[in-house]
Amino acid sequence: MRHAASLLGLAVAGLVTGCPDRSISEVNPLQGRVEAKDIPVKINRKVDILFLIDNSPSMRDKQQNLADNFPKFIDVLDSIQGGRPEVQISVVSSDMGSKGSLDTVPGPAVGQVNNGRCADVGDDGIMKTSGVVFNNGAPFISDVLAADGVTRVRNYNGGADALKTVFATMAKVGDTGCPFEQHLEAMKRALQPTNAANRGFLRPDAFLAIIFIADEDDCSFEHSSLITADTSQLGPLLSMRCTRYGITCDTGGATPDDMYKIGAKGRCHPNENGPLTKIADYVTFLKNLKSDDPSKVIVAGIMGPTEPVATELRKPKGDVNEQPQLAHSCQYVGGDGNPEVADPAIRLRFFLDQFPNRSTFAPICQRDLSGGLQQIGELLKTVIGDPCIEGKLADADPDKPGPQYDCAVSAVTNRGLATQTQTVLPHCEPDSGAASNKPCWRIATDTMCAAGDHLTLRIEGQDTLPQDTHVVANCVTEVTN
Repeated sequence: MRHAASLLGLAVAGLVTGCPDRSISEVNPLQGRVEAKDIPVKINRKVDILFLIDNSPSMRDKQQNLADNFPKFIDVLDSIQGGRPEVQISVVSSDMGSKGSLDTVPGPAVGQVNNGRCADVGDDGIMKTSGVVFNNGAPFISDVLAADGVTRVRNYNGGADALKTVFATMAKVGDTGCPFEQHLEAMKRALQPTNAANRGFLRPDAFLAIIFIADEDDCSFEHSSLITADTSQLGPLLSMRCTRYGITCDTGGATPDDMYKIGAKGRCHPNENGPLTKIADYVTFLKNLKSDDPSKVIVAGIMGPTEPVATELRKPKGDVNEQPQLAHSCQYVGGDGNPEVADPAIRLRFFLDQFPNRSTFAPICQRDLSGGLQQIGELLKTVIGDPCIEGKLADADPDKPGPQYDCAVSAVTNRGLATQTQTVLPHCEPDSGAASNKPCWRIATDTMCAAGDHLTLRIEGQDTLPQDTHVVANCVTEVTN
């Protein structure tokens, strides 16, 4: 099994970027793409997962959709080599009442009881179980390893598969919450060490993943004055206030007044000088939670696409007069046969983008959210580090006996720092655990790898590499189209 020069050049030039689907030139016509791997030498299999679920009045169908398709997310995690990671999974709603992030006390309540009321501190970032009672009294799912490193300890009954049905109940957080959704502030409140109600969820040595399920953008405001019932200054008490003062569009929306004008907008981004809490504050908060290694933070969203953006005249629910409102960016027919919509999530998408290589997005306007949930699961799988080969590896030299795999493999230390180093690893000679040129790589069969040909990338002598090393690899795969 040889290490082709064509890919060695790729390794030296750009392997560290980990591009997952880059074309290769000047190779056998049956070889055309690569499968990328980024595997920490010291694999961390602990993940704390927070689902931030919008509980405003338009979310019932979407919560049911999430509950129905959550098993697809867990199936991806279960496919990681070694099986399900040690997971803790919690649910928090977007309702923070009428209290702004800089307020010492909540503002006056607004809205209707049981139909979009913003009052007091709302759910205050407290994790919701929706009636599920866990064996250890925690407000979250726990499925971890015991001290022996083998036995699974679960705080719910019914075995491993029961996790899926337990979460399905937890996901239905209701649809009567505040329609001024403070997704980011609720996330922050949930994860603050001072929030005693959620104690035990954050593990210092675990990855932290936050997954937003929302059909409207974030409206985490600094002060309750943004949702005052007095309409003389800010206009009708609608979530358009969040867009008007929290978003700026270079085309057609350079000022709050421009944002309020009817028409299409373009090149939109958060207004970091408006009344909404700065996105940067939430990014800093999360990275400080993992100050030893900010790459332990993973963020994802299933929400409205960021385009198109437009202001249109539309009648608010229960009103006979048309008002300027943010146009929906997607729509679909829900499981109950009723129309469902979502608005462009400009602030949330910008937030996700602040975590390069650690974020992903999927549209919420789908009858079946399984694809988006699988996509998020695959991101977690990649971050944890799964050496299993998913695709069909190409035989670089079919004339030779046995498969000749063409991989470029490097050991990278101090990744992302000025002191980063990269060392190309050779193919193992001989191709076995008894190789004489360790550390080296080889492709081996592993029945724990469910996909493809049950192959895994194995590093012989990896214990000689520094503990912070990442093994970064690209292997040529067969063309499938």
